[in-house]
Amino acid sequence: MRAIILAGGKGTRLKPYTATIPKPLVPVGGEMPILEIIIKQLSAQGFTHITIALNHMADFIKAFFGNGERWNIKIDYSTEEKPLSTIAPLTLIKDLPQNFLVMNGDILCDLNYKDFFEFHVKNQNRVTVSTYKRQSKIDFGVLDYDQNGQIIKFIEKPVYDFTVSMGIYCLTKEAVDALTPNEPYGFDNLMIDGIAQQHKLGVYPVNGFWLDIGRPDDYDYANENAKEIFGKLGVS
Repeated sequence: MRAIILAGGKGTRLKPYTATIPKPLVPVGGEMPILEIIIKQLSAQGFTHITIALNHMADFIKAFFGNGERWNIKIDYSTEEKPLSTIAPLTLIKDLPQNFLVMNGDILCDLNYKDFFEFHVKNQNRVTVSTYKRQSKIDFGVLDYDQNGQIIKFIEKPVYDFTVSMGIYCLTKEAVDALTPNEPYGFDNLMIDGIAQQHKLGVYPVNGFWLDIGRPDDYDYANENAKEIFGKLGVS
């Protein structure tokens, strides 16, 4: 099984942590870089080849992870010369297999990546997106009014439920072959275009643990609860 990890971002939301080191090398609990946690999980679940897509501070990441032998997995790299967003970096990788996993390099979760990959292959989706239920609370009174300016609805501090993308996908090679090489293209474009073209796009709902470490609040939570999180993720 092959995985592509997107690790080219500047990590601007995590400054000042990312002022001198790239976001994937920011440690959790002062112990282990985010990206090392992901690599350990993928290796333990049967993935044999990881390509890390790089841009910002690429040499730091290459120096730390090398060829992957420390984690009993093959690691190589693809470096973009300009920012290509979240999906277009895949167009630079010339040896993509028919099916592969793609994920952001700042995700901590207890998703079984092997089961997710096998679900994608079994269902013959062009793209499969892992999803999570997330609540968003509005800390204001929300109202609606008609064309005459008369209030017709009011809700005090409503809570909304959303199904969100976890930043972990499985794709087929055809999804990448259809793109213009080396031109910016994001996950949002992939979804919008795929829906318009009626491609087979599936979801894989996840009910377990998930943190987007690119968010400062989630990173603070991870540092405060590092030992518990390492236990949930099965890494040490």
